[in-house]
Order: sequence, then structure tokens, then C-alpha cells
Amino acid sequence: MTHDYLLEIGLEDMPAHVVTPSLAQFKTKTAAFLKENHLTFGAITSFATPRRLALLVHDLADKQADTEEDVKGPAKKIAQDAEGNWSKAAIGFTRGQGMTVDDITFREIKGVEYVYLHKAVAGKQAAAILPGLIDVVKSLTFPTRMKWGNYDFEYIRPIHWLVSLLDDQVVPMQLLDIKTGRTTQGHRFLGKAVELTAATAYEDALAAQFVIVDPAKRKQTIADQINAIAKANDWTIDLDADLLEEVTNLVEWPTAFAGKFDPQYLAIPEAVLITSMKDNQRYFYARDAAGKMVNAFIGVRNGNSDHLEGVIAGNVKVLTARLEDAAFFYNEDKKKTIDQFVERLKSVSFHDKIGSMYDKMGRTTTIAGLLADQLNLSDADKQHLLRAASIYKFDLVSAMVGEFAELQGVMGEEYARLAGEDPAVATAIREHYMPISADGALPATTVGTLLALADKLESLMSFFAVDLIPSGSNDPYALRRQAYGIVRIIAAHDWSFDVTALQRAAVAALTENDQLAGLDYQHNQTALADFMRDRVSQYLGGQDVRHDILDAVVASRDVNLAAMLDAAKLLTKHADDADFKATMEALGRVVRIADKNPVNAAIATDLFENSTEKALNDAVGAIKADYTVAPTENNYQALRSLTPVITDYFTETMIMADDEAVKNNRLAQLSVLANMIHQFGDVTAVIVK
Repeated sequence: MTHDYLLEIGLEDMPAHVVTPSLAQFKTKTAAFLKENHLTFGAITSFATPRRLALLVHDLADKQADTEEDVKGPAKKIAQDAEGNWSKAAIGFTRGQGMTVDDITFREIKGVEYVYLHKAVAGKQAAAILPGLIDVVKSLTFPTRMKWGNYDFEYIRPIHWLVSLLDDQVVPMQLLDIKTGRTTQGHRFLGKAVELTAATAYEDALAAQFVIVDPAKRKQTIADQINAIAKANDWTIDLDADLLEEVTNLVEWPTAFAGKFDPQYLAIPEAVLITSMKDNQRYFYARDAAGKMVNAFIGVRNGNSDHLEGVIAGNVKVLTARLEDAAFFYNEDKKKTIDQFVERLKSVSFHDKIGSMYDKMGRTTTIAGLLADQLNLSDADKQHLLRAASIYKFDLVSAMVGEFAELQGVMGEEYARLAGEDPAVATAIREHYMPISADGALPATTVGTLLALADKLESLMSFFAVDLIPSGSNDPYALRRQAYGIVRIIAAHDWSFDVTALQRAAVAALTENDQLAGLDYQHNQTALADFMRDRVSQYLGGQDVRHDILDAVVASRDVNLAAMLDAAKLLTKHADDADFKATMEALGRVVRIADKNPVNAAIATDLFENSTEKALNDAVGAIKADYTVAPTENNYQALRSLTPVITDYFTETMIMADDEAVKNNRLAQLSVLANMIHQFGDVTAVIVK
């Protein structure tokens, strides 16, 4: 016999971005609770609106399965005295198990007899276990929490009702002053409270009260309505997935509608129009058959089609006010030159401990020049990069970005094009912010990519120089995201990016250009290098790289991001090779001895005492000619080919010879090889079986 079980949390309207992750968390924790309590179940259907989170568990077992177990107690010599009387220990043990001494048997283990009880445990009824789900309700976590009334309890929003139905029976629970029942709430304005006759009646009962409680069905309804409007008007609508998800979590009974604004506002850049509609008002925008934006928007109402004309008029009025402001700011900004904007950046603080935004651009320009030279950028691209770096923050003081902060970079590109800047410069101004999230899109152009790297590296160096280093979950300047962005860019391009070497070069160049502004950029250099190692580790962890290989490559002596990533790729590629174990063991043995006893000296062949020393020396010399400074497949194969030579060497050679000269010569020989191996990181961390 199985059951259907419904659990609903009724709330005040939650923020849209909280609904989906909270529902997923609710489902995961509920499933874990049922498994931990040995209640079998089938599928779990999830429901959510801005005002509720709910789960319908199908095929829930009537009760836990009955179990039998043997419970071990104290040794017989403790349980009984010489006359066979039961001790307090034996009596207490049996009482704690709900049994008596009459149930005791003895079992011998390694020559010692122990007390044992054989217990038959009857499974509990599901109805007796389910009230424990109130702890799951309490345990849900949210990005923000609030209190209400006189309670200390915190939640995303105040809870107004709870439904807990096992088939048609209420499972009693209580949270604060709210007791579970069978009454749920329909649409705030169109519906009313409804008593559920059974758990399975939930979805249909709410639909009758103007609530589409299934998010997937609600989303599809919205998409279908918008597509119908688009078809009727011969429009193309970009059904942006994120916006569609957000709108889905803002309404319970969606009704899409179209409105039109004055076509004069189409003279505003598209990015501004889209931001005004999409980000500020949660509207979808439309294009005509030729792909040109039209003076229309599509909104979604939380209600039916009654009085829709008034709703449309109100929305047009709100949007028009925003577009009027945008047009004014745009026209005012066009009256100023880029140089005027840049001059204003001298009085805009980047951070009070670091200096102005103008100073930051100067340092970024210097670092960008270093990167351009390192990558042998063409003269034209280098000039575009340096020009972009010298102005790339100018739009921060524009009126448009002051009103629409999310357009920084976007308006910089627009205004740069209007001012006649080269398209490569304009594009780089927008792209330097990328990626704007952990998995966001990367810059598409070389100039934009290098500006993004230079800007992020400058920020990291500057904040670390003044001890503003992320700790725990505290990262107010998003330095982890910026560092992770650098790693992702380097992974995409496989460019050499030696953090330590770049820091040294940057400090030297900033010093020469008198751009230090009192900052000690040599301070915390090691901490910044380690910070970047952590970001490489984070990235490789997301690529399903084995933890031991991950640990090995991030332990590389040089903090060359591309080298670490390449090493991880190569070691992962060969980890299943038949001779991988032998290769790692041989290389690891070299590294362990050489790192413990490093000797930096020329190798004297006249001190060789056996043929294996010469064989290793010749073999290392042979691969050196083609051995590159960064990990490659050829480098790995070269080291791999040394495995039998290294094995013979250690078999025939005592490294720590009594003769000091011979010993140091052998250590020098191993040190040369160890330095070559180190480009793959600390191979001793690789676990081989």
C-alpha cells in the first residue's frame, strides 16, 4: 500500500530569483529526509509560485520496512559474575534496547564471549514519521532572511499557511503559531481559499482559483501567449531564458499583453531601450521581420484579461518616463568629449586606499603594454589596446551610466564609436568587464581580451597591495570572480601567464613610469600568487580533474596559469596508461631526492662511477634539445622515455656516496632532471596504485 503526500509552505511574495533554487533545495532535503527514515517513495513533483513552495510525493510507503539486527553488548565476564548472576551492566544494556536479560545470547569473538541481543524492529508508520519534515521546512536557507511579529525565527518571507496531507488526512505539524491543515490559498485577487479533499487534488483545485502552480506549465503558458502576440503582429520576440524564468516566478496566473511607445525613442541606442524594458520593467522587446527593433514591448500581468487596456496604458506611461530620461541623458552625454570624461575621472575614487579611477587606468595601460609585448601583438593592435586602456572607464562619469549602472562598458562602446574611435577600441571598452559572472561569456576580440586581463590584474595587485584580501566569504570587491575570469581567459587562449613574473615586470614598469602613488606592489606578492593557485584549483575542480593531479599541478614552482592547466590536461590524459604508475614513481623518486638535497652545479662526467650515470646524463641531454619551457605532449613523452633509465640508475647508484664530490655530482644530475619534471608540478602528489 502506498500513499500520496503533499507538503506546501505558504508565504508572502518571494523575490523571483529565490523561487527556483529554494524549490530545488526543498525537494533535495525532503528526499534526503525520507531516505534517512527508510521510507521508500516514487517521483516527487515540485510546485512553486511567488507565494508558495510545495512538493507532492508519489508512491510513499505506508510504513518503514521491518528490520532485524544483532546488537553486541558487554563481554560475558562483565555481564555475569562467577555465580552466573547478571550485572548492572547487562541489565542496563538490555533495558536500553527495550529487552530483558532473558533475551541474551552469547557469541564468541576471537576467544572472548560477548552478550548479544537479536532484535526484531517493527517499521514505523509513515504518518508517525512525516511530522519530522517540519525540520526540513525550518532548515531551508536563503540569500536574505527576515523576522516578523515577535518571533526570533528568520525566513525568506513570513509564513502564512502550511498544508500537510497524506492522501486525505492532515499530518499535524506546527511552526510558530501556524498549524498544518488542508486549506491553501488561491490567487490573491482572483481566487479564494480552498480546502483540499486530497493531496492529489492540489494542482486542479488551485487552477480553479487562478493559480497555475506548476512552474513549467506557467512558463509554457507565458511563452505561448507571447508567441501568439508576436505572430499576430509579425514580430520576432527574443524569449530570453533568464527573463522568462524571472517573469514565471513573479506571477501565478499570467496574461501577456503588448504595448507601444512613441517611435521617437527608437533613436536611443538599442542597449538602452533593452535595459529600460528588460532589466527595469521585465518586458520582452520585439523586432520586425527585418530584425529592426520596433516601438513595442510585451509584458506579463499577474491576473486575467479584465481591464487590460488600463494595465497597458499604465505600463506605457511608466516606460515612457524612463525612456524620456534616457533620451535626455543620451543627448547630454553626446555634448561632451571623451577627453572631458577622462579628465573627470581624476576626481573619481577607485578606492580611498588606492587612488582615483584615472590612476587605475594609467596603471592598467602600463600592464596592457607588458602583455602586448609578451604576446608579440601587432603594432596596430598594440596601439588600439593602449588607446582603449587609456580611456576605458570614461563612461562611468556619463549621465547615462549614472542612471543605468548596468550599462557601463556598453555605453562606453557606444560613445567611443560616436566619437570616431576605432571599432577595436570601442569593442574593447565593453569587453574589458567580461566575464561578468563565473560562467559568463569571454571577450571575443584580442584587444578586448588583453584589456580585460590587464584591468583584472591591476585590480588584484592594487587591492592586495593595501591588504584588502578576500577572507572567508567576504569579497566585497569581487576579486575571486576577477581572478577566476583571468584563469578562464588563459584556459581559452592557452597564453603564457606567469603571475609572479608579470608582477615583477609590472612593478618595475610602474616604478619607471612613476605610477606607484605610494603603493607597495611588492607587498603580498606571494599571497596573490597563492590566491591565483586557488582559482586554478577551482577551475580544474570544475573540469573533473582528479584531486591528486589537481594538487600536483597547482604546487608548481612557477605560477604560470597556462602551464598548470596544460600539465593537468596532460597528466589526466595519460592517467590510465599502463605505464603511468611506473613513470610517476620514477619521476617522483628523482624529485623527492633532488628537492631535499638541491645542488646547482655543473655535472662532471669524469666523476661518474658506473654506466647508468652516463646513460642518464646522455638521455637527459638528448631530450633537452627539444624540451620546451611549458608542458607539452612531447615533454611528457620525453620524461616517460626516461623511466627505465631512471630505474636502472637508482638500482646501480648510491646517491649519498661517501665521496662528497661524487655525491654532489649525482645530486646535481638529479637536480637538472627535477627542474625539468617540475613543469608538471609536484608529481609526488600524484596517487598511483
